[in-house]
Amino acid sequence: MADTAFLRFEGVVAGYGGGDVLKGVDFEVQHGGITCIVGPNGSGKSTLLKTVSGLLRPRQGQVWFKGTPLVGLTPRQILRLGIVQVPQNHSLFREMTVEQNVELGAFLVRDRSRIATRLATIRELFPIVAERAKDKAGSLSGGQQRLVEFARCLMLEPELVVLDEPSMGLDPKTLRSMFDTIKMMNSVGRTVLLVEQNARQGLKMSHHGVVLENGRVRLSGTGSEVLHNPEIAALYLGGSIEAGAPAGA
Repeated sequence: MADTAFLRFEGVVAGYGGGDVLKGVDFEVQHGGITCIVGPNGSGKSTLLKTVSGLLRPRQGQVWFKGTPLVGLTPRQILRLGIVQVPQNHSLFREMTVEQNVELGAFLVRDRSRIATRLATIRELFPIVAERAKDKAGSLSGGQQRLVEFARCLMLEPELVVLDEPSMGLDPKTLRSMFDTIKMMNSVGRTVLLVEQNARQGLKMSHHGVVLENGRVRLSGTGSEVLHNPEIAALYLGGSIEAGAPAGA
């Protein structure tokens, strides 16, 4: 199955120091969709994403991307394969302009004409990049910075976009815009894998959902199946969820 899956976690065991946070994770990320990972704090969600980007090497198991094993590759090699990650903490260079930050996303590209073409496309997809191009990134709000980080990650034209807690610290209005932007990135051909603290919204927009608990997959299925699973709703979503009913009804 490894050579036919878009992204597959196979028996992944990983952690820090002497402790394993992930204890044998197995699941697949479907090509062309949005996969959302949810679960309680300490379940291994962010640790799992680090095994994709090469920031953490599993002690056991393998991560496959279109038949290529990722374990042992450097983050730069993984970037070249078409995988980019937007970290949980804001990562823009505050004293550089918005446009300069976005251009840095194409640091592996040497052809300036290709960079210019991609930047023009990004300006259309993300109006804030055009509107605030010459402003320092540090002058943007947290939500605006997140959108610029999304724009920057698309400069490499990745096949897989990995997002770690993208809604962290955002107000409700900005939250809606952020989720709309994730759906937009998916609609223009990017497969998205994200860890999301806002489990309801993350699962609602996702094609596939995965629940991690104590370093293992507790449940997986369509986003809707996971969202409406009574046990999962009671444990992680604050109560049962009925279609069309208010949360907690």
